[in-house]
Amino acid sequence: MHERRFPGETDDYRAARDHVLEAEVALRRSIEAVAAARRALPEGGPVPEDYEFDSVGDGEAASVRLSELFADDKDTLVVYNFMYGPAMERPCPSCTSILDSLDGSAPHITERVDLAVVVKSPPARVAEFARERGWRNLRLLSSAGNTYNLDYFGEDADGNQWPMLNVFRRNGDELRHFWGTELLLAAGDEGQDNRHVDFLWPLWGVLDVTPAGRGDWNPALSYPAPTR
Repeated sequence: MHERRFPGETDDYRAARDHVLEAEVALRRSIEAVAAARRALPEGGPVPEDYEFDSVGDGEAASVRLSELFADDKDTLVVYNFMYGPAMERPCPSCTSILDSLDGSAPHITERVDLAVVVKSPPARVAEFARERGWRNLRLLSSAGNTYNLDYFGEDADGNQWPMLNVFRRNGDELRHFWGTELLLAAGDEGQDNRHVDFLWPLWGVLDVTPAGRGDWNPALSYPAPTR
């Protein structure tokens, strides 16, 4: 598929690598096709209420409505549900890993769309953990006083927290749901994990190109100091 060769590679390696390369090209086309189909979705349902959240920060807590999360020059809002409910002793390590990455990407993302992270715990509790992680760029909001998490599948009726990403659009004064990650909600796909937010998560992209892949490893909130 191209003429370049890495030092010392064999003909067998090149034949197998070209086969994988063809699959990578097809995968990229499939990803682009799904993205185009997603963009072409008809209007989603109207948001049932202008949810009121509590801002999370070092200063005095302030309330903010869902409609106020849209900047004047933007019509799209991306909202991630962070699994850190009031009954959880510590946050979800996987969500934390995602947000560690999103914190660095947030200044780039918010050049195009608005971004917020919704957490069911009280603001002070969330702010303490954000300081622990060193997050500087994420807009963190407490949903402790509203039903957003339940309405948009970030938790169930028993208060169990779920990872969820939703996208909303504003048209004038009207707010509508555009898209949400539903693979977790869909019927099981035989032989496949029902994970549904990998596209947010650089961690797996790196491990997927290594010889051992992901294995059965999962991220943790902290790790022993590396030995050299």
